[in-house]
Amino acid sequence: MGNAPSIPGHDCLLAAVAYNPSKIAFRGSLRITPLYNLDFPVVPTAITYPDTNEQVAEIVRCAADNGYKVQARSGGHSYGNYGLGGTDGAIVVDLQNFQQFSIDPNTQIATIGAGTLLRDLTTRLNDAGGRAVAHGTCGQVGTGGHFTIGGLGPKSREWGMALDHVEEATVVLANSTIVQATKDQHQDVLFAIKGAAASFGIVTEFKLHTHPAPTQAYQYSFTWTMGSSRDKANVFKDWQRLVSNETLTRKFASELVVTEAGVIVSGTYFGTREEFDAFELENHFPMASSSTVLTLSNWLGMIGSRAEDLIEQAAGGIPVSFYSKSLPFTNATIIPDEGVDALFEYIDKTPKDTLAWFIIFDLEAGATNDVPMDATAYAHRDAFMWMQSYAINLLGPVSRQSKNFLQGLNDVILRSEKPGARFGAYPGYVDPYMENAQYAYWGSNLPRLETIKRDIDPNDVFHNPQSVRVKSNNP
Repeated sequence: MGNAPSIPGHDCLLAAVAYNPSKIAFRGSLRITPLYNLDFPVVPTAITYPDTNEQVAEIVRCAADNGYKVQARSGGHSYGNYGLGGTDGAIVVDLQNFQQFSIDPNTQIATIGAGTLLRDLTTRLNDAGGRAVAHGTCGQVGTGGHFTIGGLGPKSREWGMALDHVEEATVVLANSTIVQATKDQHQDVLFAIKGAAASFGIVTEFKLHTHPAPTQAYQYSFTWTMGSSRDKANVFKDWQRLVSNETLTRKFASELVVTEAGVIVSGTYFGTREEFDAFELENHFPMASSSTVLTLSNWLGMIGSRAEDLIEQAAGGIPVSFYSKSLPFTNATIIPDEGVDALFEYIDKTPKDTLAWFIIFDLEAGATNDVPMDATAYAHRDAFMWMQSYAINLLGPVSRQSKNFLQGLNDVILRSEKPGARFGAYPGYVDPYMENAQYAYWGSNLPRLETIKRDIDPNDVFHNPQSVRVKSNNP
């Protein structure tokens, strides 16, 4: 455990995990877990591995008493390593031991531990009578973060985001109390953890409403590998016209991915063969270089994404240096044709200093837009589409040129929009360089979140570089 005894709070942290050395790793230990994003080095004071709510509460108590900041980690996929605190010296509560799972046969409400990975959740629900919830396509992501940030995925247009499935949550607060947040008790806590939990507490368990898993779907892919920037822009215009149609069926999920190799439109249609054929998707993209359609009858096979596949191939499934930005689009901020032309001309002409870059446009809307903006902390209920851009360096830090390329993508789009157009950023796609990040992430819900923060975490125990801050009482 290195020089652990010299660390303030060493004894009470050990006591919190029942003096079990397998449940804690101090700074200097070989067991300190590697970073997810090597571009943002962070070294926590300690990583703890509790297996009960009471142990989590005692860790929080000890950390707060000794002046440490605390952050939970579920799957460890934080882009800015906020699961390790985001800055040096935090106490990390790793939830990997919280794997409880059950489902009520009468209500079909599932109870899950916050350390469950998405791939395990999908399998466990499917095995428990063919049930499912909406969530993202990366199986290594942890539910603790995913269900408390947003959680967008292929079924979100029909079922809402992952966090929209949360009926109740067990939460450890900054004063080390353990509360059950529901629509009838601790409502402010439930509001806050459904979109901004890292600022307010540690969720150890969720109760989720579930759906019958789909038994039929059609997975499609259209690829363009050649062509000028104008040709690629025209593909995007066709796709944007299709997905921005407010009458578009919610059974249709889609994403458009731009890479060095070309453009890919892919997704899933959750319906019958007759419905899919009547949709006539191929008529929207008649000039593709190649296309495929797969018939799927198993829910486990439907949770996939070409974008996630490309990212896995580029990074090789190992920690690397990368940078990412995001941008939401509403029906008021659809990219105009001239903006699309400028975007693809910029993409073709701008030096990137890496071949491992991606731009992903995800269709959302549908059920995600049915929930009022102020019902949960998640503030982008009017978005019908998200852009997420990546630059990856397998050999070292991401260069300034690569980061400027991503910033330029956003700038080109914003210049094409009408004055006063409102944008933001997805809190799960952390951008550590973004100014005024809290407003970008939580928008009009930020004032309420700041007030809740003052009430339940006035000393800012649950802190990362872009977490919600305590609202001052001063006018």
